[in-house]
Amino acid sequence: MTSLVMGFSGAIMPGPLLTVTINESLRRGARVGPQIASGHALLELALVIAIFFGLGTYITLPSVKGTIGIVGGLFLFWMAYGILKESFHAVALDLSGKITEKGLSPWVAGITVTASNPYWFLWWATAGAGALMVAAGQGILGAISFYIGHVLSDYIWFMFVAFTVARGKRLFTPIVYRVVLGVCGLFLVGLASYFVYSGTSFLLLSKS
Repeated sequence: MTSLVMGFSGAIMPGPLLTVTINESLRRGARVGPQIASGHALLELALVIAIFFGLGTYITLPSVKGTIGIVGGLFLFWMAYGILKESFHAVALDLSGKITEKGLSPWVAGITVTASNPYWFLWWATAGAGALMVAAGQGILGAISFYIGHVLSDYIWFMFVAFTVARGKRLFTPIVYRVVLGVCGLFLVGLASYFVYSGTSFLLLSKS
């Protein structure tokens, strides 16, 4: 559940993947939503596996876990600030219907747009890695559950966006969007506080 809500906090923010989903939905219909989300999910699966198997030993050290927790927490505070600030202002999404990546399938577009987004790498290097290692404390099933919950939020959000845009935007009102932003922003404040507290505890443990 935590990874699902945390995933929403990143998925709903305006960015290149959202823009591509809107544009492709206007061009091809609602079916592009799950296709773009699938391309995005494949790239995230590769990164989760790399973190869990390749970097797991290193980032289990108390000093490294502490650093990841604090940096990830501060990053989440910054994200929460941006989300809450956005929720208090009128939301203007680009629904102009510009055609992007004409020769790319929605799957490939999901992969390429994700890989070209530095915000995505920053999120996984800080907040994502910290949350994954907390889940990995329950073993590989914990890591799998975290990944499933995380990508499920992407599927739900981008399918909703694609369906709404393709059906004339009747459900996707500014008020609905602002309420979702506010809820996720408040959730991130609590999660960020937990990460900073846990990170500080790990750093104190590493020095004892």
